[in-house]
Amino acid sequence: MNGILANDLLIETTYLIATALFVFSLMWMSSPTTARRGVFAGEIGMVLAIAGTLLHSGLDYTWILIPLVLGTIIGIPLGRVQMTAVPQRTALSHSFGALCVMLVGTAEFYLPREVPMTRFMMAVLCMEVILGALTITGSLMAAGKLQEWLPQRPITYKGQNFVNLGLLGVAIVVAIILVIHPERTQLFPAIVAIPLVFGVMMIVPIGGADMPTVISLLNSYAGLSAAAMGFVLNSKLLIVAGALDGASGFILSMNMSKAMNRSFSNVLFGAFGQEQTSAAGAAEAKPVRSATAGEAASILSAANKVVIVPGYGMAVAQAQHKVRELFDSLTKRGVDVKFGIHPVAGRMPGHMNVLLAEADIPYDKLLDMDEINGDFAQTDVALIIGANDVTNPAARNDPGSPIYGMPILDVDKARTVMVIKRGMGAGFAGIENPLYFLDRTLMLFGDAKGFVGNIVRELSGGSGHS
Repeated sequence: MNGILANDLLIETTYLIATALFVFSLMWMSSPTTARRGVFAGEIGMVLAIAGTLLHSGLDYTWILIPLVLGTIIGIPLGRVQMTAVPQRTALSHSFGALCVMLVGTAEFYLPREVPMTRFMMAVLCMEVILGALTITGSLMAAGKLQEWLPQRPITYKGQNFVNLGLLGVAIVVAIILVIHPERTQLFPAIVAIPLVFGVMMIVPIGGADMPTVISLLNSYAGLSAAAMGFVLNSKLLIVAGALDGASGFILSMNMSKAMNRSFSNVLFGAFGQEQTSAAGAAEAKPVRSATAGEAASILSAANKVVIVPGYGMAVAQAQHKVRELFDSLTKRGVDVKFGIHPVAGRMPGHMNVLLAEADIPYDKLLDMDEINGDFAQTDVALIIGANDVTNPAARNDPGSPIYGMPILDVDKARTVMVIKRGMGAGFAGIENPLYFLDRTLMLFGDAKGFVGNIVRELSGGSGHS
């Protein structure tokens, strides 16, 4: 008897420490300077959570070890992805987690029990399964769009929002019937199948430019479904971990929407990202000024203050290490170099921060939009590397633009603007950027990694900063 009590105490203590580590992990990951500590704390917390579960008596370890080995075999290669693939890899992780939640909820529903499940627990189980199912397919669709296996532009049709909300409404009605009449087990497959379809239909009308917000929202759904699973399994650890995940994902989604000056309903139902066909013709008619790597190096070396604005183009070209070389070269010349980071730059929250941290750019040089915008008027050169929509002045000046009202980086206020870009095509949101046609803008056409490397070589052959 004492042995059983001691084992239970050990399990609860392990869970308590794991819960505390999850809380600290989330807190530390909110800052770049403590993010590594946060990741480590989360990993240790998960190891303790698994260890505590394995301490329970009466477990069939065969059915635990086999999936653990299979998961390790699958997980190791999935973890070895390039930094550009992290967004879609994250979406895939959400899908796997949601699949686990849905399968556990389904097993709990069909599990024979001596005492019938209460209405509250049935309601929670239904919510767990619905959220889990729609997150599975929604995350897979998001990953497909980010990987560009699926169309980037929204796919819409008349009455689409009504159909989508109708599907979700039917699943909720079926869930209510099951709560009232749990004996109608034949209805349960509907609350699995309908949300699976809804997950697909939910992402189809959303453009690729909104994927960062969608990923954080799907993260919230996955967390909430895990918290619901915690209630069903009577696991306090799962409730806390799921609630932390769900709440943080929801708050992040709100911050991302705020950064774009858009509501959730506009993100989910606005079909943002339709190609602006009129812009293409306009781009052909307007003249642009271009410069070579040597000319760009000369301008940069003569500057006192430079702000580098990274975007997805930097990620695609894997140019972050060349950007670090440029940062070092200019800093040695006495140039004050900072980085301006927009909250939705890239294709997932924090995408640019992760890439620049990988290249060991000092954290104090990474400034968010609110911190850096006041500096552009006193900036000699704003160097944009692959960022498009987050620097588009139409967000301030053109009431007819789809992004009108979205807070942007005020790069157009710098004395000189240089843009590294492959061509004059529209960005991920499908919107022409009038910044490229300003008199103070120089277009540096080419691959970001190659062009930045050429600038660094030109600088290394020049003289020091005067």
